[in-house]
Amino acid sequence: MRQNPRPSRRSLLAAGAVCALTLGASALLPAANAMAATGCAVTYTTNSWSGGFTASVTVKNLGDPISNWTLGFTFPHSGQRVVQGWSATYDQSGSAVTARSLSYNGSLATGASTNIGFNGSWTTSNPNPTSFTLNGTVCTGSTTPTTAPPTTPPTTPPTTPPTTPPVTTPPPGGQTPVAINGKLRVCGNNLCNQYGKPIQLRGMSSHGFHWFPQCYKDQALDAIATDWNSDLFRISMYVQEEGYETDPAGFTARVNELVEKTTARGMYALVDFHTLTPGDPMYNLERAKTFFAAVSARHANKDNVIYEITNEPNGVSWSTIKNYAEQVIPIIRANDPDAVVVVGTRAWSSLGVSEGGNSTEVVNNPVNASNVMYAFHFYAASHKDNYRAELERAAARLPMFVTEFGTVAYTGDGAADLASSTQWLDLLDRLKISYANWTFSDKAETSAALRPGTCNGTQFTGTSVLTESGNFMRNRIRTPDNFPTS
Repeated sequence: MRQNPRPSRRSLLAAGAVCALTLGASALLPAANAMAATGCAVTYTTNSWSGGFTASVTVKNLGDPISNWTLGFTFPHSGQRVVQGWSATYDQSGSAVTARSLSYNGSLATGASTNIGFNGSWTTSNPNPTSFTLNGTVCTGSTTPTTAPPTTPPTTPPTTPPTTPPVTTPPPGGQTPVAINGKLRVCGNNLCNQYGKPIQLRGMSSHGFHWFPQCYKDQALDAIATDWNSDLFRISMYVQEEGYETDPAGFTARVNELVEKTTARGMYALVDFHTLTPGDPMYNLERAKTFFAAVSARHANKDNVIYEITNEPNGVSWSTIKNYAEQVIPIIRANDPDAVVVVGTRAWSSLGVSEGGNSTEVVNNPVNASNVMYAFHFYAASHKDNYRAELERAAARLPMFVTEFGTVAYTGDGAADLASSTQWLDLLDRLKISYANWTFSDKAETSAALRPGTCNGTQFTGTSVLTESGNFMRNRIRTPDNFPTS
């Protein structure tokens, strides 16, 4: 986070029913402010737990192009309700539900698809609608699931947990963070594991891997996982500054490779779409859609991938950031409906503090999606009591994730302020806010964890290769985790 950015610093287990419907038109009826559809195909997927379920609905237009759409369906029981929805606005009368498109997904060309979803209450053995309508056209088809809904809750509800968490036998000790915690989700204002328990992940961020590729060889990742006992590794992919925009396919392949290597070591992979200059995330909207479509498709079946969709927005309003998020998140959801997504906040992800704002704007106008967290960045020598106070204030109302911080000044350099860093980490520990430290690299700046030249070799364990900041962070991260399982 920098008020004067300088490029040199950092230039749920799906248990439920799946049904696919190919639906043909049986009538042409007018719809307000939209053309009638002449055919549609719907894929309706549910992930259920005791008392509730999440539905993912993919709608494909088989007819003429339409602008603005209304999807209607009816639950089999009048007691079922849409509790929370995303990627559409929802109205319900009795058992009848109407979902209306948003500004970014209203236009559907012939053959085009869009994805929406919702959390619903569970009151029958089969919560699946028996028919859908698209812009007044009645579409008929079977909704028989390929797998019957569970009679007991799965160990990992994909979104809001049950009132009473499922009872599951705790895993044996000595397992990796992912083996213990499984698929993560947001519950209330916390990041929770497969047992519905709030947890804190602690780990390191890469620098731009295109500048320091030698720092992320196998020996380095082994050290992060086993010597540092890190829970996560943040994979920072710069978009500008000689990054993704210069070679989208090559950078995507490198991210995928690092996700695979992180997965093999039992850590969570935080995929960082590292935008900084320009500060308007909308500048990279189409790049983000392309990138996250590819990466989420590749890793949709993994339990350990978290998506950070814009690193440090700056010079723009929260409404602009929210608009960007609500266009990118559906791209991820189409492949990975349960993934945790982290959204950057205003003013270099300071919740607006570095531009004179605060978290109230996010609290009053949150992103319209589930399993979303909000990013906060700080540099301990520059950002102190007023930043700490705002983060604590926000954490009482929003799920927060410190996806980047440094022990030094916001330039990434200067003396390490270990007193302020200790205050920050004590606060994060107390609030169970997950974090990634900037950076696991050997760049010649004081925020780097490794001494210059370290990455040219193969020795990454122990303290002899560490800077003052690196030694401090290793001591904090490698202490035992608190991962409750019951």
